[in-house]
Order: sequence, then structure tokens, then C-alpha cells
Amino acid sequence: MNRETVVTEALDLLDDVGLETVSTRRLAKRLGVEQPSLYYHFRTKKDLLAAMAEAAMAPHANAPLPSPDDDWRDWFLENSRSFRRTLLMRRDGARLHAGSTPTGDLDRIRHKMAFLVTSGVPERDAQIAMLAASRFTVGCVLEEQADTDSPDDEDLPDDVPALDHEAAFEAGLALILGGLEQHTATRSATARREPAR
Repeated sequence: MNRETVVTEALDLLDDVGLETVSTRRLAKRLGVEQPSLYYHFRTKKDLLAAMAEAAMAPHANAPLPSPDDDWRDWFLENSRSFRRTLLMRRDGARLHAGSTPTGDLDRIRHKMAFLVTSGVPERDAQIAMLAASRFTVGCVLEEQADTDSPDDEDLPDDVPALDHEAAFEAGLALILGGLEQHTATRSATARREPAR
């Protein structure tokens, strides 16, 4: 049994029982080992959950990085969509990811930030926009994954619209991008008007 096997089996357990019910005791039983043997690979349950979160993000972490020829707006949208798709691949994927620190992904994050800045987005605006889009995406997926017991559309009062999670996500993402575009354009125009010193 190696670390990768433990994480793979832990993610399968997550899909079967949900985050609330994942435990090292259940995982050990599933692996056919004694619970203390898991501590060789993970000292705490928190360490195990962090490794699970990192492994669950692999599809997004392996997505192509932006190239200089990409339109930053299209890339920004697709990056958030990729993140959402990845979170939705696992039961409780957003809850597993929430609060995790992507330490293994820092070079990719730096590349993405450099791409936005090179494309003309002010650095601080790029940082805040990426953070806002990330948190918005996690929040949307949290709601979507928690929405398993919601009433059917026909059971809703007439003045309550049926919720299409993907459409709501796309609309909110467009608002974030629109705000970033406007902010970037305003800063660019201001910089052009200011006299050189």
C-alpha cells in the first residue's frame, strides 16, 4: 500500500459516503488494513483531506496553461469553467476543496497571473479577480452539490424561479468578467491621460 493508493481509495470512499462520513477507520477497513497503518502515510485526517483535495483537483491542475496568443477574457471564463467541472466530478468536491491551500499549484497560478498582467490587466486587479472567481465558483458548486433535496420545479410558488445552476454560474461569471474588463479599461484610459513624469 502506498500513498497514492490510499488517496485514490479515500476519494472513492468520499464518492460513496460523502465528506461527513469519511473517516480513517472507514478508509482502513476499505483498504483491509489496521487504522494505525494509515498514519505512516498521513499523520492526521487533515493531512489526508489535503492530499485528497489536491488529487481531486488534478483535472483542472492539468488543463492547458494560457498561451500569449490567447484572449485573456476567453481564458478567464474557461479557467473558471474548468475549475467548476473539476469540483463537480467528486461528491462534496467543493467542500473538500474549500479551505485547502494549493501549494503544489503555485507555479501554475503564477503563470496564470503573469498571463493576465501581460495581457494588460493590472496585477492587483488580476489577483482579486482570480480570487473572486475562485470563491464564486466554490460557492456555486457548494450550493449545487447541496441542492439534492430541493423541491421539483413544479412544486415552487409561481413567483420563485426554477434554478438552473449552470446558467446562474455563467451569469455570475459574466458579471465578474464584465467588472474586470471595465476596471481594466478605466485604469488603462487613466494611465494614458496622465502626463509622463
